[in-house]
Amino acid sequence: MLMALFIDGAGAQELLQSPARIAEPPAPSAGSQFINPPARPTQPASVGDTPLGLGEVLDLKTVLSLATQNNPTLRQARLQISAELAKAQQAGLYPNPTLAYAGEQIFVDVEGDTDSPGEFQGGIISQRIVTAGKLSLSREKYLRRAHVTEHLAVAQQYRVCNDVRIHFYRALAAQQRLEMQRELLKTAEDAAVTARELYNVGQANRYDVRKSNVMLQRTRLAVQKAEHEYRMRFRELTSLVGLDLPVGAVVGTLATTEPLATFDGTLARIVAESPEVLAARAKLSADRITIEREEVEWIPDIVFSAGTGYNFDARETVAVADISIEIPLFDRNQGTISQARADFNRQRREVRRTELTLRQRLAMVYEQYAMSFEHASEYRDSIVPEMRAAYRELLSSYKQNRIEWREVLQAQAEYAEVRLAQISYEEQLRQSEVLIQGYLLDGGLNAASGPMPAGHIDSVPKPR
Repeated sequence: MLMALFIDGAGAQELLQSPARIAEPPAPSAGSQFINPPARPTQPASVGDTPLGLGEVLDLKTVLSLATQNNPTLRQARLQISAELAKAQQAGLYPNPTLAYAGEQIFVDVEGDTDSPGEFQGGIISQRIVTAGKLSLSREKYLRRAHVTEHLAVAQQYRVCNDVRIHFYRALAAQQRLEMQRELLKTAEDAAVTARELYNVGQANRYDVRKSNVMLQRTRLAVQKAEHEYRMRFRELTSLVGLDLPVGAVVGTLATTEPLATFDGTLARIVAESPEVLAARAKLSADRITIEREEVEWIPDIVFSAGTGYNFDARETVAVADISIEIPLFDRNQGTISQARADFNRQRREVRRTELTLRQRLAMVYEQYAMSFEHASEYRDSIVPEMRAAYRELLSSYKQNRIEWREVLQAQAEYAEVRLAQISYEEQLRQSEVLIQGYLLDGGLNAASGPMPAGHIDSVPKPR
């Protein structure tokens, strides 16, 4: 019997060759005096499924590259930047001139009781002169908002990459669990055969045989469950990538060699560098410009008009000119200025709220990270090597006819169970490590966010 078991965190396998039996080999009919083991459980085939291991083999670098090219939220984030830059362009454009045709006193009766074409007819062109640097302030406000969207686009990239890494390690852990369950199945099959042989020679009873059959069937179901889990993890991973790939295999290392990070050091780095905090601070800068813009809104623009036409009364070409200005007697934009200041003060608290939220999220992630680091290290350095040494000692004792074969099979199962626990802790460590290194950002398929609600155009033709 060959048993392939993972050792250490690198995912390498150690083939342990079981020694030849010391007793005389059983007769060809050994085990036939009792009931056959149960048939394999039925497993419905999924439409379009390929046999596991026959699809494309993906590593982390390839998956990240595919996600960068195909994840739709990254394109959304870039379009958010383009939208804010377009607003900045529109807000800074000078207003168009107005061309009008004017006619005065048309159809006034003159000598002979006939209708005249009027006293004056001609064309007039008007132009609004924007004062107080309103256009440059409006352009600057939306440029600052575009800067906010740049930070949010970086945050979205971290979300996608972090989620891809997390789901890659989940798929890798599920694949390793599947391989371990298959090794446990080999042990269960050997245990069932051994129980039948022992029953035939009078060293086991019917209960032992039936119990081994139950364990065999439960192990088969565990293998099927592990297969379903792996298919689910692989499909989750390819969904983040943005491609509909058939279920294949993943290659990589689940164990990490990164040293344990401290909470205070990690918090200081996240608060200083997190794209979420940088976006909140950039939004505060945009709100400051908004106040400046609204404070000059009440300063009236000047409208000049000029034109030329024909005066039918004087029978000569004449010119017209006009200048107008709004008197800010009642409306000096007081309410909007107050609103802009309130938004600025609210955003100042938003920066602090973002920092505290990151601290709260880090507290939860760090607890899982530290616990997983401790357990994964102990399993890698102590528990798994000790269990492997214990198993080898049992093999040595079996060679010397000092223990029964059933004890060796039990040791094989216990060794595999320990390795399954190690895989779970390494998986948890990788997930929390990715979040800590990636500023706690996840949700790679959440819609990319912008400084303002997306999906609509402002109701005014010219934003300010």
